[in-house]
Amino acid sequence: MRYLWTAAYAFHPEGSAEAIEWVQERALRVLRGEVSQVVKGLRQSVTKRRLRGPKQKTLLRVAAYLYANRSCMRYDEYLKAGLPIASGAVEGACRNLIKDRMERSGMRWTLAEAEAMIRLRATYVSGDFEDYWPFHVRQDQARIHPAGRWKAVVAK
Repeated sequence: MRYLWTAAYAFHPEGSAEAIEWVQERALRVLRGEVSQVVKGLRQSVTKRRLRGPKQKTLLRVAAYLYANRSCMRYDEYLKAGLPIASGAVEGACRNLIKDRMERSGMRWTLAEAEAMIRLRATYVSGDFEDYWPFHVRQDQARIHPAGRWKAVVAK
């Protein structure tokens, strides 16, 4: 939404009814899965209006951002699946699930360690830890002691 507002102000005064309407129309198109069409419209506006300078730069930057992230903006699919799309909810979950746990005083993480901790934390927070842990122990034992590689030593 921030990018759409930025683009709107290249066409309309801040806080104007026209800017609000412009953003609402494009936001609905994005929610319907038409991100590429919004990008196309922005680029065409630059060309047809022969925009130059800061307005051209702003609109092309917004178009580039939307285009680069279009694969993550399949909001129509996400909504049909009942998934949350509000960035506030997602950012709050990331802060709660990851940042608060990973950035405690004195902690240092490699990428692999951080990934393992995040997965474990997500399992715990989701309420699935009690079901997961016995599975984890079995998998770890199988990794450490693979079948067929060890023989029991029997004292005579």
